Amino acid sequence: MVPLLSDPWFYAAAIPAVVLVGLSKGGLGGAMALIGVPLMALVVSPVQAAAILLPILVVMDVVSLWTWRGERDPVTLKLMLPAAMLGIGLGWLTAAVVTTGAVRLIVGLVAIAFFARWATQGMATVERPTDHSPARAGFWGIVSGFTSFVAHAGGPPYQVYTLPLGQRPALFVGTSVIFFAVVNAVKLIPYFALGQFDATNVTASLVLMPIAPLATLAGAWIVRRMKPEIFYPLMYGMVLIVGAKLVWDGAFEIWAQP
Repeated sequence: MVPLLSDPWFYAAAIPAVVLVGLSKGGLGGAMALIGVPLMALVVSPVQAAAILLPILVVMDVVSLWTWRGERDPVTLKLMLPAAMLGIGLGWLTAAVVTTGAVRLIVGLVAIAFFARWATQGMATVERPTDHSPARAGFWGIVSGFTSFVAHAGGPPYQVYTLPLGQRPALFVGTSVIFFAVVNAVKLIPYFALGQFDATNVTASLVLMPIAPLATLAGAWIVRRMKPEIFYPLMYGMVLIVGAKLVWDGAFEIWAQP
């Protein structure tokens, strides 16, 4: 047996991590997904945690795509996905000179400012939705692709553009599922190149994988029963939590650098 799989502390951390990420993938927001890698990093290195979770994320994407089939906003995808591909390319090209700490700090501050703006406007985004803007969609699409590649933090930039659209919860979730399924699929290429899929990590992924569809379907079940007046405050609250976590992680990484 792989030594990692005989360690009960691995399961104590990994199973809750997969459940939380699955609930997030089902539509309950990015804050729980952000907890996944740090929780697993209590028992393995952060790089190994990310490598173990990546195949599980792909399974979750497939389940989410099936669960939310037919729910998509073609305009959002048309405007943001090509920009996100450009952002991933920029992240790949600049990976050697851009620090993940700085990216996390900046994205976290943007997320907190976005939440503060919504809160000070009376939390009325659902009642006064904004229209699509190719310029804004292109900008935030690039930022989302870039930060997703460099620091696994593509959610807040994506939500900065899409939350103010005030879409139905199912439409919002279904569109975001397609967006990040494509982004994650494209990101597989450099992860393979990094050689992170060794026998230990792949075996651990396979052991945990049965939990993935159950947690994802549970998240979708909850979201389908949420009214917009509950869903949107929850999503904005998740943005605030993600922002605070990114600021904390980014500041710590910058401070810890020699």
